[in-house]
Amino acid sequence: MQLHNLKPAEGATHHQKRVGRGEGSGHGVTAGKGNKGQQSRTGYQSKKGHEGGQMPIQRRMPKRGFKNRNRVEYKAFNLGQIDYLMEKYSLQEFSLDALYINGLINRTDLVKVLGTGELKSKVTVKVNAISEKAKSAVETAGGTVELI
Repeated sequence: MQLHNLKPAEGATHHQKRVGRGEGSGHGVTAGKGNKGQQSRTGYQSKKGHEGGQMPIQRRMPKRGFKNRNRVEYKAFNLGQIDYLMEKYSLQEFSLDALYINGLINRTDLVKVLGTGELKSKVTVKVNAISEKAKSAVETAGGTVELI
């Protein structure tokens, strides 16, 4: 092997397409840009969503729905889950801090207790919201409810 017979690997190099260099080149006349129109002109840039003057799809589709800015999102826990979580994570009370430390909620989450299931043990509940059914169930089990 010597310097004068070194060649790149087969298929590694490509010939540059020379457009607009006469009919015989196969890329003459319109230089591969098709016939007239905006896209064949110099300086053409397409904008996102532009459909060539046709009404764009985001304007053809009807508006639907409504997002309430004042909606309050709660992380919900049922009464049936409270006993299980208290036992699994050995919690002293069912509070935001205890849930956050054990990775069950994020720091900014609001917690609401709902009334599905049964509560067997006496529990102190410190949450942002609680349903009437859940509140009465906690109090009949001998626990206390504190809203934050």
